[in-house]
Amino acid sequence: MSAVKPEFPGGVYAITPETADTALLLAQVEAALRGGIAAVQYRDKSGDIARRHEQASELVALCRRFHVPLIVNDDLRLADLCDADGVHLGRDDGTVREARIILGKDKFVGASCYQSLDLALAAHAAGADYVAFGSFFPSPTKHDAGRASPDLLREAAPQIHLPLVAIGGIALANAPELLDAGADCLAVLSALFDGADITANAQALNQLFATESEQ
Repeated sequence: MSAVKPEFPGGVYAITPETADTALLLAQVEAALRGGIAAVQYRDKSGDIARRHEQASELVALCRRFHVPLIVNDDLRLADLCDADGVHLGRDDGTVREARIILGKDKFVGASCYQSLDLALAAHAAGADYVAFGSFFPSPTKHDAGRASPDLLREAAPQIHLPLVAIGGIALANAPELLDAGADCLAVLSALFDGADITANAQALNQLFATESEQ
């Protein structure tokens, strides 16, 4: 009998910083992994195909050492080529159904749903493994992103029986509001990778989930 694919993990969902320095990227992600993050999303918008393939492949191997899924942002072909654990799709990156056909039933498919419950319901119906809402706060990486309200998480939670990912400007100070509203995962970049001690940043973010579970 085949094993059942696990649910996409709740917790800190690291979004990688974009850099041409592959060694630095791997060191940063390893520091975050040592801090106990739940998942990693490789995000690189450059047009350097060779670099993106090298970095994604190296990150897949690194994350597997820690038994943490590596998700590729926006690029279904790259996710397939490097045998990533899944793909995260934006509005213009193909459909959940297409990703499922190409990657198979054992890979994760996530979908950006922005500020739309309807998009999330459609992604759920199409077989997504998680849905992401945002931006909840001003984001240093996406200045023009539309703003979502924590009330969207409260509305989605009873209707969408999938992990809910919150993204956009999330930091230690504002994250508890999103967890209280029903977020299962916090997708973070700056709050994790900025500063001298990435492992400590990861541990501090993880502690928010421990505190939430005790309440």
